[in-house]
Amino acid sequence: MDSLAKIWVIGRVQGVGFRYFVYRLAKQYGLTGIVKNLFDGRVYIEIEGDREIMQAFMKDVERGNSWADVVKLDVGWQKFSGKYKTFEIAY
Repeated sequence: MDSLAKIWVIGRVQGVGFRYFVYRLAKQYGLTGIVKNLFDGRVYIEIEGDREIMQAFMKDVERGNSWADVVKLDVGWQKFSGKYKTFEIAY
């Protein structure tokens, strides 16, 4: 079932190539949405796609890349909106 997830990534996730890491993962999983840095040091991800695929994606996000230190993910689930056609890094 298609869903939308809003994810706040907490930890050392800025200045370590984390957004590009998330971008590549989302492309591999065939998900759409955005990833962006927040002013408070977190990274925000909004993704749409199959819920099971998104859960696998989130496990990989939680592992992070070799420079990041992900402490936790705060996730909010919503109904699929279809507003994204691709996955992009937002600035």
